Amino acid sequence: MLKDKIAFVTGGSGDVGEAIVKVLAREGCKVAFSYNNGQHKAETLEENLRSSGFDVKSYCLDVTDAKASTELAKQIEEEIGSVDILVNNAGIAQVMPFAMIEEKDWDEMMDINVKGMFLVTKGFARSMIRRKAGSIVNIGSLAGMRMLEVPVHYAAAKSAVVGFTTALARELGRYNIRVNAVAPGMLEGGVSSNIPAKQQEQYKSHCALSRAGTCKEVAELVAFLASDRSSYVNAQSILVDGGI
Repeated sequence: MLKDKIAFVTGGSGDVGEAIVKVLAREGCKVAFSYNNGQHKAETLEENLRSSGFDVKSYCLDVTDAKASTELAKQIEEEIGSVDILVNNAGIAQVMPFAMIEEKDWDEMMDINVKGMFLVTKGFARSMIRRKAGSIVNIGSLAGMRMLEVPVHYAAAKSAVVGFTTALARELGRYNIRVNAVAPGMLEGGVSSNIPAKQQEQYKSHCALSRAGTCKEVAELVAFLASDRSSYVNAQSILVDGGI
């Protein structure tokens, strides 16, 4: 489905990021992915996939560093080739009530989840614009699209993913670049691991499938949106929530 395409995934050392890297590699992509704090996990993922015959390489990146994002885009183009697929997956979550959120908490959440997406996309989109081809997939959240009991600053950041996706799809459409978002609900692993057991059960009771999703199920949709099989899907934020 994605044979010989080149993909770059941010936050590849996290649970969702790892699943995306694995699925894109399975579909034939050459995959570059970034990590920040998860060096050991990233190196292990790279080693395991390369030993299985997949073309995968990890890079350390602070997505809030504009210069680093631009330089990494150039480095990957020189070492691997022009990126066809960008997956903005890097992000953080904090579980705390509104009254306890400090300014620094708000700034960190917006810096990594929103500013980081902007900076990385700006760094990698230039090549796509020159070639008039590409697919960008941003990882949002059900928290940014539904009224849920979630941290306000996290919901606000994930809501921004929707607006960023829609506006960017309109602007880059003229260059044949599609931009979509995937918004997962509660998953087994990832940031969902921080959800209290009571809230997990409440989610399942309201979910049509009565279960949490998996990171692989998210990754499969990402791969579809990145491929030409979804060539007329653009500016969408697609929920992967089991039916809430």
